[in-house]
Amino acid sequence: MRNSIAYFNGPVQNGDFTLAERPGKATGMRLAEALNALLGRVPVPHLWNTVTLTGDVRQRRAGDRTTVDRMQREKETLVAKYAPGPTPACGLRTDMDHQVVRLAGEMTRGLLADGTLTVRDLPVRLCTRCGHMAGAGTAGDCRSCGHGGSRVARRSLLVFDRTAHGPVLGRDDVHATGARVPSHLFTVAHHVPRLLVLSRTRSHGVDLAPLGLEGMVLDPRAGLHVAVLAAAGEFGTGRPVMTVTENAAANVAAYGAPFRRHGPTRLRYLLHGKVSYETAASDRLYEVHRAQAVKALFTDWYLPLCAARERAGISAVRIPALLKLLRRAHLARPTTPPGDLLTDLRHRVAAGDMRWVTDVRALGCALSDREDTSGPMGPTRGAP
Repeated sequence: MRNSIAYFNGPVQNGDFTLAERPGKATGMRLAEALNALLGRVPVPHLWNTVTLTGDVRQRRAGDRTTVDRMQREKETLVAKYAPGPTPACGLRTDMDHQVVRLAGEMTRGLLADGTLTVRDLPVRLCTRCGHMAGAGTAGDCRSCGHGGSRVARRSLLVFDRTAHGPVLGRDDVHATGARVPSHLFTVAHHVPRLLVLSRTRSHGVDLAPLGLEGMVLDPRAGLHVAVLAAAGEFGTGRPVMTVTENAAANVAAYGAPFRRHGPTRLRYLLHGKVSYETAASDRLYEVHRAQAVKALFTDWYLPLCAARERAGISAVRIPALLKLLRRAHLARPTTPPGDLLTDLRHRVAAGDMRWVTDVRALGCALSDREDTSGPMGPTRGAP
């Protein structure tokens, strides 16, 4: 299985929302789940980003912070994301899990040893009250404590000089056969600063003190990639693919560039758009199209798959047409999926070719396989 493809969601930030309120946050999770099931893979865990400045502030302001530590609070907040239902049987992982922290330390030491990363003494701006390190383009009050004063100081920082690395994002980093080349993302990645600082002042994260960087953690944009690599190692795949929106890829790709490879394992991106779930939730939509029977199938399974084809996003005006297409394919689905068509479909899924989602015959095959209780997409599989 080491050379097989497996899809993992790009770790979702553990912010102030629930998946019932904002189901679009689960798009990457549902997409990865659907693709893995079609490939016959066991369900993989949902990945979450807990190394956030928002989380630091939330912990500091909590009245019970002396009795509930940060790890416990993050866990409780994640479980609440899935209410009123249970958390998925495949489990949850964060960018602070033991396996991730261990792998991040190992990779960082290796990248320092081969010169990809360096530790440099550089000028930075620090909050005069809490010591939080502000970004080069940040102005105004401290984002960590709200204080208005700052000072310039020199600190040792973990740095990635991207000019020695080559392009930080290229066509081969995107897993998408038959899709347009996302040239705009390559342009964004090309224009990030030459020196990228990969150490941050956070109270939660991969501790860089063993490297001489006291009070600093690994930048979470790098940590997200390590979380996927760690999950790939756990599930025995050498070809992990991270489902991620184009906007998220633009924000994390450059910082994750040194952390997309570990030994024979290489991480790539499957880009997907956002879904207009407000329109998809309308009961009137399903009444008009006599499609009440496929509502959950449409929102939890089909729309995430379509999002990987329509990477610019699925607008409200596209929802009715996609619903009609799914209903048509559902009514015409074969009792047993044709073997040759199913094999071809799985090859396309493994290659990141998502054009099949609007092909009624291929979609009917996927639906038939999904409903086969003995197959990899049996109805016992849940959705977030």
